[in-house]
Amino acid sequence: MEQNILPLNTIPPQPEYPARGVILVTGGQRSGKSSYAQKLALSLSPNPVYLATSRVWDEEHRKRIERHKAERGSEWTSLEEEKELSKYDFTGKVVLIDCVTLWATNFFFDLQSDVRLSLDALKSGFDRLTEQDARFIFVTNEIGMGEMSRNDLQRKFADLQGWLNQYIAARADDVYLMVSGIPLKVK
Repeated sequence: MEQNILPLNTIPPQPEYPARGVILVTGGQRSGKSSYAQKLALSLSPNPVYLATSRVWDEEHRKRIERHKAERGSEWTSLEEEKELSKYDFTGKVVLIDCVTLWATNFFFDLQSDVRLSLDALKSGFDRLTEQDARFIFVTNEIGMGEMSRNDLQRKFADLQGWLNQYIAARADDVYLMVSGIPLKVK
């Protein structure tokens, strides 16, 4: 039986990954997704791109974003893009997209919580982005693993997120599930 558990400080060797493709890192809040994805990106390139998708929702969130920027080293090229990720040319680059959940949130709010329109726009954006000759590492959240929300809007977003995660995972070369800081290779 193949062992799928990888210690956080163990990143698969570079030759396992071709120069082009998709890796998905998923898990719950504070599961170690971003840390693992950043280490993976740095193992694949001395100068990866960090593509942040978050909007600034309030002052606490702005401070969180600034803290995350400060924690990344100078080897990173940082870009901030809320929706149109494919407008950049990433040819030959390793690109970490952090995160899919915030990217989906931007479409969900802009499209008046219409799940179908949001999902269509996100799938189309993902397809355009990943057509490029680059290595993409997507970070996402598994928000549907807890109890079902009583709030209709939260249930709709959980559906959107789940369907988008399935879409990306089906197209990914590798998928890792983070559990308490431990990456489990599921694909």
